[in-house]
Amino acid sequence: MTRSSFLDQALFDELAEKAAASPRGRQHHNFHGMDEPCHRMAVGLQPSTYIPPHRHLSADKAETLLVLKGRLGVLIFDEAGAVVDKRILQAGGDCLGVDLPAGVYHGLVVLEADSLMFECKAGPYRPVGEGELAHWAPREGEAGVAQYHAWMRAQFD
Repeated sequence: MTRSSFLDQALFDELAEKAAASPRGRQHHNFHGMDEPCHRMAVGLQPSTYIPPHRHLSADKAETLLVLKGRLGVLIFDEAGAVVDKRILQAGGDCLGVDLPAGVYHGLVVLEADSLMFECKAGPYRPVGEGELAHWAPREGEAGVAQYHAWMRAQFD
């Protein structure tokens, strides 16, 4: 048996601090081993992080996101990049999470500093593969990220 892990304020504070210090503006804390069939993680997020629109094509890669602290905006896109749904996910709010089926393009924006979400999806880990990153949005590090990220955020103004 492995040791129990708690999602407590000490973990939240640690993730917020590490996310703020990270050039990517986010920090993961895995509760799973990489070979486990169910991946569970807490993710500290700062407004500067860019999570490009993407999808998971494997039929077993649905994912569930729950906001434990702060506010996130989730955008759901069609194949051409048009927004077909959007929602603010807020800890203690009217909507605190989303369950995303495999194959659905989605992106996130962080609307409050020191936000934290819990993510669960099938393992094992696989980097986003061919056809999973949206062809109509810039990838992390590419030209146009700042403008596209600002557009994503503006969907929640």
